[in-house]
Amino acid sequence: MSIKDDVREFLTSRRAKVTPEQAGLPTFGDKRRVTGLRREEVALLAGVSADYYTRLERGNLSGVSEQVLEALARALRLDDAERSHLLDLARASTGPVRGSRRTAVSKVRPGVQLILDSLTTPAYVRNARTDILAANDLAFALYDGILARDHLPLNLARFLFLDQRAPAFFLDWETVADDSVAALRAEAGRSPHDRSLSDLVGELATRSDEFRTRWAHHNVKYHRTAAKRLHNSLVGDIDLTGEAMELPGDGLVIITYTAQPDSPATQALRFLASWATQHADDLARHQSEL
Repeated sequence: MSIKDDVREFLTSRRAKVTPEQAGLPTFGDKRRVTGLRREEVALLAGVSADYYTRLERGNLSGVSEQVLEALARALRLDDAERSHLLDLARASTGPVRGSRRTAVSKVRPGVQLILDSLTTPAYVRNARTDILAANDLAFALYDGILARDHLPLNLARFLFLDQRAPAFFLDWETVADDSVAALRAEAGRSPHDRSLSDLVGELATRSDEFRTRWAHHNVKYHRTAAKRLHNSLVGDIDLTGEAMELPGDGLVIITYTAQPDSPATQALRFLASWATQHADDLARHQSEL
């Protein structure tokens, strides 16, 4: 899909989400074919002409000022992630600039691995393409049978949509799937010329109806914190909180899983940590066989 198509469908989908009542516009009982705003209403709210907004919604953001983009973000009631995505699409509309054809980082520095190993909670490092590149022992134990040292990187989006084990592991699979696609959509806006990312999106859209449907929604989201319900073969169901910490210079994110103090999940993590220590050799051998 071209940048123009992305712009058109993103703006159209956001316009459809805002009702006149939410925007503070009178309707006078007029009958509408859709619940969202009309183009001329968005133009009015953004302080531009209807013809100009129509041009924008057709995908032509090239040369649009940041002031107009900010006005458009307010008119469409965009959240922070959506606003940033709109600005990314506008930058991409000007065409590639020198240094813009970046690809996702595929390795972690030794120092980053030391950070992972020093943590007492399950933790892993992923790149913007959702490749899990490294993890600590407790994360390998938590992702038993899914993560293996000798089989990294593991692409999390590919696991979610193409591996039959995913719904049994992620108990809130629908939510996790929504968030994963929203994160990939945001990254596609930031890095429209990343060939590895576009190849991944193309593969998933071809092989998974669930992914393709979600991708068409054009939702974007920052991945900062989220409740995660997982199923582990040793401890059963476990309720955790995922936290994301960015490593800006590396283009990587550290994901940690924490539990409420004195909760069943805390006890489960302690058991997994003890088990991982006692069975380190067996775990390494089992993972190498996967």
